[in-house]
Amino acid sequence: MNATIERFLQYLRLERNLSWRTVDLYRRDLDQWTSFMAVGGRDLDLPSVTTSDIRSWLISRSSHGDCPGTLRHKVQAIRALYCYLLLRGEVTSNPAAHVELAKMPRPLPKLVREKTVDAVLDADIDRDDFTQVRNRLIVMLFYETGIRLSELIGLQDAAVDVDKHELKVRGKRDKDRLVPFGDELAEWVTRYRSLREPLRPECGNLLVTGKGKPLYPSLVYHVVHDSLAWAGGSGKLSPHVLRHTFASAMLNNGAQLNSVKDLLGHESLAATQVYTHVTLNELQHNYEHAHPRALKKGG
Repeated sequence: MNATIERFLQYLRLERNLSWRTVDLYRRDLDQWTSFMAVGGRDLDLPSVTTSDIRSWLISRSSHGDCPGTLRHKVQAIRALYCYLLLRGEVTSNPAAHVELAKMPRPLPKLVREKTVDAVLDADIDRDDFTQVRNRLIVMLFYETGIRLSELIGLQDAAVDVDKHELKVRGKRDKDRLVPFGDELAEWVTRYRSLREPLRPECGNLLVTGKGKPLYPSLVYHVVHDSLAWAGGSGKLSPHVLRHTFASAMLNNGAQLNSVKDLLGHESLAATQVYTHVTLNELQHNYEHAHPRALKKGG
């Protein structure tokens, strides 16, 4: 290992107080890089390294199967080394500064199968039991309106109009938006309100605990998780997954992208477009499992 790089690693450990594990990751990446640079008997002269040299190494690592996240870390290790050298006056520029970081693939949102949510919303419950009705309403609100967890907890009773079939949501940056809903949700809101009446809550929220207090995140999370798990759901079962499921269901059934954007309260269309990829994946999955030509094996 180059003596200068050893000093850099000591600097990370002793002055920057990074963990041994983190320093070892830097060591591994820099050792790999110096070995590449030394091919052909070439000694590593840190001031003479160019941006092209670093790009060549990244291309080599990519061909060996390194993923984008690994490549990003390698670039960041070299950038950190040259920042250290710049501070010490040992170089005049950072050749890694102009190397574009590998783009991380954006994970697709997790969804719940429609039949799983239907099983929850169609299950028989005691319609005179406050907690059971409230929990049904929580799942229904997430799935039928796509609101966020914070929006559901803060949803005011006066903001839900069962006659107009719409609710007013206070979203991010205190922006309000109107979200429509159907007859079934209106009926459950009305039933829930009648059961909530004896509690006489003073907070003004639509949804409350059995003591008339505002809901809190962990309670809502457990209601959603336990309800979906009971119906056979697997993987991540959270309020946000129901929000994703709402968006995907809307697009699958013909809603315009701009309309879904407005319903979700997204600032830009880019945030909503990820759901089109989910929809295409679902269509591809259905095609491959249903179309007779897709089911044929071989030529």
